[in-house]
Amino acid sequence: MKLLHVDTSILADASVSRELTALVVRTLTEGGGAEVVHRDLGRESLPHLTVAGLPSAHPLAAAAGPLGPEAQAVRDAGDAALEEFLAADTVVIGAPMYNFTVPSQLKAWIDRLVVPGKTFRYGAGGAEGLAGGKRVIVALARGGFYGRETAAASAEHAESYLRTVLAFMGITDPTFIVAEGLATGEHTKAQAVASARGAVLQLAA
Repeated sequence: MKLLHVDTSILADASVSRELTALVVRTLTEGGGAEVVHRDLGRESLPHLTVAGLPSAHPLAAAAGPLGPEAQAVRDAGDAALEEFLAADTVVIGAPMYNFTVPSQLKAWIDRLVVPGKTFRYGAGGAEGLAGGKRVIVALARGGFYGRETAAASAEHAESYLRTVLAFMGITDPTFIVAEGLATGEHTKAQAVASARGAVLQLAA
């Protein structure tokens, strides 16, 4: 199994999403035989997308013209991110919710993945995802409560965005491990983290 482990939190060891992704990876690889690549976007992020920064495989990449060394390094980083994703059988993503959506670091990474001919294509019936067959597990951490039955449900743009963009690439059944209410008190946080840990331990390798 080739496993891609992606962290995006800026909170280092205080991060709940990092704690959960680490547990997911340990749970899935405890039998050995896994090849794990860890991309830490919270510590080493990709820059916001530009035409020059598009992966080489993107049809619009050539519009940037010849690239200087710095721009080429950015494009090479985007190429590497795309290839890591395409090569992975399983992708584990840590996604804290910042200001109602995903961290900009995570969005910049996703922008390198949504490439025509690589992860999707347009046909007579519209868009078709090409990255189906991957197992994707998202550890989602939220400070408040944003579930479907809550008053703040309409403000939730992290899980909803991730489900949409993953489905666009053909990944229609991602697993979400959610820890929420983390900013509403230590007791609530402890309960949420314990529940999320329990859900992780139920994952089958």
